[in-house]
Amino acid sequence: MRTRTRVRRDLSGAPPRASGRPVLLATLGVPFDERAAAFAVDSAVESGSPLIVANVTALEPLGLSVMLGYDALEEFTPEVSASVRRPVELAQSLGLTVERLRVRSPRPVQALLELASSRRAGLLVFGPDRRAIRDRTYRRAIRRIREGTPCLLSTADPV
Repeated sequence: MRTRTRVRRDLSGAPPRASGRPVLLATLGVPFDERAAAFAVDSAVESGSPLIVANVTALEPLGLSVMLGYDALEEFTPEVSASVRRPVELAQSLGLTVERLRVRSPRPVQALLELASSRRAGLLVFGPDRRAIRDRTYRRAIRRIREGTPCLLSTADPV
């Protein structure tokens, strides 16, 4: 006996809901490279995955600052805040589920790897603006991320 499986098509015109692992767009306390941000949003749209936008910064070991709440201030500069906000607003306008995170840690690269692992990211787009980050910091971060990333990795430019 033969049976046919009927394929139902969604004709509502709504974007597909999250079907895969999230796309993680991350920087280290500096503005995003525009190409990396655009790539992350495009990847999330095409795959129907949620987008996580993370600004991972160093938390200096100052106990009094943590107790007084100064560790919870806005990003360091208006440029960083605007740079983090742009891909979030673009993704939301395209109907994606977006989560914006600011992670403060004494070991920011390790915190980024733990975030990618705990959120089961399918793609990590590491996209700090190369003009705003020291070359040595960028190279060390890329090396550590490549060694420990639990997912696919994309960078703004080849190292």
